[in-house]
Amino acid sequence: MEIARFVVVSFLLVISFFPSGDCNLVFKVQHKFKGRERSLEAFKAHDIHRRGRFLSAIDLELGGNGHPSESGLYFAKIGLGTPVQDYYVQVDTGSDILWVNCAGCTNCPKKSDLGIELSLYNPSSSSTSNRVTCNQDFCTSTYDGPIPGCTPELLCEYRVAYGDGSSTAGYFVKDHVVLDRVTGNFQTSSTNGSIVFGCGAQQSGQLGATSAALDGILGFGQANSSMISQLASSGKVKRIFAHCLDNNNGGGIFAIGEVVQPKVHTTPLVPQQAHYNVFMKAIEVGNEVLNLPTDVFDTDLRKGTIIDSGTTLAYFPDVIYEPLMSKIFARQSTLRLHTVEEQFTCFEYDGNVDDGFPTVTFHFEDSLSLTVYPHEYLFDIDTNKWCVGWQNSGAQSRDGKDMILLGDLVLQNRLVLYDLENQTIGWTEYNCSSSIKVRDEHSGAIYAVGPHDLSSASSLRVERISMLLLMLLLTIFHSFRN
Repeated sequence: MEIARFVVVSFLLVISFFPSGDCNLVFKVQHKFKGRERSLEAFKAHDIHRRGRFLSAIDLELGGNGHPSESGLYFAKIGLGTPVQDYYVQVDTGSDILWVNCAGCTNCPKKSDLGIELSLYNPSSSSTSNRVTCNQDFCTSTYDGPIPGCTPELLCEYRVAYGDGSSTAGYFVKDHVVLDRVTGNFQTSSTNGSIVFGCGAQQSGQLGATSAALDGILGFGQANSSMISQLASSGKVKRIFAHCLDNNNGGGIFAIGEVVQPKVHTTPLVPQQAHYNVFMKAIEVGNEVLNLPTDVFDTDLRKGTIIDSGTTLAYFPDVIYEPLMSKIFARQSTLRLHTVEEQFTCFEYDGNVDDGFPTVTFHFEDSLSLTVYPHEYLFDIDTNKWCVGWQNSGAQSRDGKDMILLGDLVLQNRLVLYDLENQTIGWTEYNCSSSIKVRDEHSGAIYAVGPHDLSSASSLRVERISMLLLMLLLTIFHSFRN
């Protein structure tokens, strides 16, 4: 899908309930901050009680890549239903629910430029599928209480709206999810569990587009409605997962479970936040720390630093963006910069960007840092033609104008660990074409998990999948000729 969709998805995510029939009542829903601490404690107590019944770690096959001029996203393959059918879903840590396009869907994509075959989930074709009604526990829990006007025959419906105007709507179903259980070094076997997920009945905007189309989105957020929270609640897994996004070869590693190698230094998550927010302390360009206002890293509502694998680029409020860009180009005063599509800063440069531009290091609480190299925050669109992956969040969304959002641009080529058991997140630079080691909770054995690539990165480079980027390329060529 277009970069623009993933740019804004984490700035605005609204989940609403709309009853069937003539009623137009809409309930806006946020994460259940009020009860989340009690819920997390309940998860932990439940896990301790069922510790002996935990499955091994889970290995999710991964595809795609984070290059902005290619797919700009990563996706996984999961199995749903009985008999099982495979679906390709974008991995998104910035949202909570899993949803897939369903049979009879309005405006669902029929083909994808990613080279994968799309499928429609049909509840009637799965012997283990059950529709979720509005009076069931999942629905009342998700919407923080009884649904007004609910009757036993009404379905539990959902609507997710994204910041670019795209939206998905449908109803919840409960069915088997089939995943790969790690059983040995680079070995897996199929295992299943029951989860509730969205059956997409209507898509709008770019969700119906062919470019980079997928079967749905797999939300790996913290809410109880996410797949990992549901599996943990049933004693299947721990609420720990990790990804290593390989931007060099495509695909990478995505595993659920305790990672024992490599070792990862962590920083605490900001409590009671909808996303994976962390405490940023400073930004260093080259060897110089940016002089920024003291409140710029506040973690109040609509502020803070979000880690989001569902976003391609990285976003900063104007008070950070301007001095950051100024410092990056300080040594290249003769470059001719072009603003393309009112958001991309692009230029022509025939040298090695790692020699000509500074590194950017983000510093977080508990002495965790993240260094981003020029070849990572600059992306090439053609020979000697580059654009900057940093974006001004104020220019993208009024709701997210004060947010710092770090997407795949800075997460790629690193092992990123999300430990919801201890409410921490961490990372380390890593070769995502190699392997990691995870622990089997039942036996204590340690197994190696290797990378996957569900799609060819080289083929994605040949097919430029976004009209936005095609326009960007043509505009830059025109600018360089003038």
